[in-house]
Amino acid sequence: MITGDHLRRIAFWSHDLTDAEFERARRGIVEKSYAKGAYVCHRGDRLDSWTGVAEGLLKIASMSRSGKAVTLAGIRTHGWFGEGTVLKHEARQYDLVALRDTRLALMDRATFLWLFENSVAFNRFLVGQLNERLGQFIAFVEYDRMLDAPARLARNVAWLFNPVLYRNPSPHLEISQEEIGLLCGMSRQMANKSLQLLEQKGLLRIEHGGITILDPERLARYGT
Repeated sequence: MITGDHLRRIAFWSHDLTDAEFERARRGIVEKSYAKGAYVCHRGDRLDSWTGVAEGLLKIASMSRSGKAVTLAGIRTHGWFGEGTVLKHEARQYDLVALRDTRLALMDRATFLWLFENSVAFNRFLVGQLNERLGQFIAFVEYDRMLDAPARLARNVAWLFNPVLYRNPSPHLEISQEEIGLLCGMSRQMANKSLQLLEQKGLLRIEHGGITILDPERLARYGT
């Protein structure tokens, strides 16, 4: 169980709950740590908790029948995911990997379903979240088929600053070029080359240990 102050820090959606809903959410969450490179779950595993990244960076990925690894999304600190799987009560349809030492907030399914059935504010958040994720995965198909490496990187990075998935995200993100490459399905060298191009175009700034987004709207549309 976590404290109320900690829940407010790691879950922006909790700010809109009533006192009773907030307390129910707090009592239903525990935290667990994973080392860099560790699998949180494999495709086909049961993970019945709704999951938030209290601190760290995750990769949602899958492996095709031909053996090709495909990155579906990255989840940064304070991002929450997995509501569809919890609602359907099914096994995970993807691998979940910690790209750095990561601490997860795990809400048990009973608490999630209670909030789903009783909280207007929580449902409003879920509708926006599910709609945004649907748009993300539809866009992913377009990226993979139509865009070159710099454009794919630009779009994938832009999702890490999406204001619906991360309320009021800071324009700076501590992330290595290796981690960006892993999220975008490209080598560190290609990620570096693509980042330099985007920096030259004034869309972001490469800094020691991270990047700062200068023009999020242009970054999200880059390549069109």
